[in-house]
Amino acid sequence: MAITADKEAGNYNTTINVVPLVDIMLVLLIIFIITLPVMTHSVRIDLPRATNDPPPAHPAKPINIAVAYNGAVSWDGVSLPAMEMISKIKESAALDPQPEVLLQIDRRARYDFAANVLFAVQRGGLKKIGFVADASGNL
Repeated sequence: MAITADKEAGNYNTTINVVPLVDIMLVLLIIFIITLPVMTHSVRIDLPRATNDPPPAHPAKPINIAVAYNGAVSWDGVSLPAMEMISKIKESAALDPQPEVLLQIDRRARYDFAANVLFAVQRGGLKKIGFVADASGNL
């Protein structure tokens, strides 16, 4: 806001200079327009539903699936070919309650080896999938 004075005539201009205010508002509007899509981006998560059912008396033993650096897959420590693993996944998915699957992937394993095993477990119908990491936080 600016006030100008004419010393000789004694006239004062008491109007508010609105241009800086408009400039600031336009900058804030542009920042808001740019950041709004980032703030509204969301990831869909299927959260569990609360129930009053008691926990199972005998929880299912978790299944440990390990993927070696060369792509070899082992089911609870026993090496398996891909077709036999898929049949074991389907058998485990039919159990009630479903066992939890713990994936342990070697750090040197290629991404597609791990992704193929993960997709096979998901397509087989197993819902509880976890990743096993060592003490330093590495998979």
